Amino acid sequence: MGLGEFALLAITSVIAVMNPTSTVAIYLALTREVNPKERRRIAAKSMKISFLVLAFFAFTGQLVFLIFHITFAAFKIAGGILLVTSAFRMLHPKQEQYSPEELEDIATIPLAFPLTAGPGTITTVILLVSEANNLLEASLVFVAISAGIAVSYIGMIYAPKIFRFLHQEGLRVVTKLMSIIVLAIAVQFIITGITETIPQILNT
Repeated sequence: MGLGEFALLAITSVIAVMNPTSTVAIYLALTREVNPKERRRIAAKSMKISFLVLAFFAFTGQLVFLIFHITFAAFKIAGGILLVTSAFRMLHPKQEQYSPEELEDIATIPLAFPLTAGPGTITTVILLVSEANNLLEASLVFVAISAGIAVSYIGMIYAPKIFRFLHQEGLRVVTKLMSIIVLAIAVQFIITGITETIPQILNT
């Protein structure tokens, strides 16, 4: 595989697995009552966290999982549980305005983890680095991570303009629909994790 082919593989794989579209929609649903300046700050913070997490796992590979005896299946289950809480937050909002502490939570969970830097994306960057034949190809994985983060961030920044025609009632409907989708994604994470764990349990 040539350098250009590897670069294309890395960028398309990371962006596809990261799925910025769903992240942007959930970001918009969670921050619909937040002022534009704070909304931009949340987007920037979540993307910084996501980049650091993905870069960390790209550097360390599976070392962290080996040290702490964590399986990818367990990681998927944990991510699924976190998404469940986010889905219920979207489905049953308790208040129209978030406190500063809750805004910090939104930037970290679910926007950074498990949406942008989730189990799937982490696994993808680890596999891409392991397939790199040299340092230059390995560096392209970080380019791919940056590309995925950039697409997600730009989507977040321009999301309010894109969805402005929905108005408040339309946005509430979208929020409810997205909460169901997020819950389905969460359940799928958990099911996949349990399915991957069962053979390990049966073999012990």
